[in-house]
Amino acid sequence: MTRPANYSLSDSGGSKQYRAPLGLLWWTRRRSYLIFALRELSCIFVAWFVAYMLVFVHAVGQGPLRYAEFLELAGRPWVLAINVLALAFVVVHAVTWFQLAPKAMVVRAGDQPVPPGAVVAAHFGAWLAVSLLVLWVIV
Repeated sequence: MTRPANYSLSDSGGSKQYRAPLGLLWWTRRRSYLIFALRELSCIFVAWFVAYMLVFVHAVGQGPLRYAEFLELAGRPWVLAINVLALAFVVVHAVTWFQLAPKAMVVRAGDQPVPPGAVVAAHFGAWLAVSLLVLWVIV
């Protein structure tokens, strides 16, 4: 006997249980699921950013002509739109990762664990410090 895909055998007694099919956008109904899905989606844009920077470094290394070609490509509206979108998703990725940090690692000061809020604040503080240093070097 074949069973429909939306039936399963439960652990208690082997009775059939109906599972209502989920819609395509089921993950948009709860904020926590949406944040999780956006974080997972953000890795695509992080990969784009890494690839874009590698192409940039390669173009700079190849000389002024290749660098000028890269700048011409980088100035196209569709590339700018992708980079703005990538920036937004990279920020989402960084913020959600920093918020997860206290769950991923337990920092101790002596025998006492450091409060989760302090771990998150340290990550954001380091991000701000590095950003200011990069801004100072560029400007």
